[in-house]
Amino acid sequence: MVDDDPDGVLVRRGVVIPARELRWRFSRSSGPGGQGVNTTDSRVELGFDVANSPSLSDELRDRALRNLRGRLVDGVLTIAAGDSRSQLRNRESARERLAQALREATKAPPASRRPTKPTRGSQRRRLDSKTRRGAIKKLRGRGGRDTHE
Repeated sequence: MVDDDPDGVLVRRGVVIPARELRWRFSRSSGPGGQGVNTTDSRVELGFDVANSPSLSDELRDRALRNLRGRLVDGVLTIAAGDSRSQLRNRESARERLAQALREATKAPPASRRPTKPTRGSQRRRLDSKTRRGAIKKLRGRGGRDTHE
């Protein structure tokens, strides 16, 4: 995280989501915890409005909206964490999952491949293998007697 906002989410160098843009909701969790599950709100939902965030540049926002379109509801990305009995650990887990999802979604697309011409040797090998395969097929069905009578 960043010194001036310890509750913010560091997405990448130069991109930090401040705590004021995060929306937290807490509820009762299923899973381990015995009777404590029924009394403590340890499940965490972390919401982040990707579409309206001033923390993301236009380019990063467009990339994130395109790559996360299946996970967004009205432009908001929601991360749920309820694996742990502790609300604090679930908060940390949700914050890290949000950072990872945004890192993946805002990654620059890979450089496009520039097609290259096949080498002369590869062309020769391909044609030689086609010639060999054709010769094998030509030998099929010539067992010494004519089968078309």
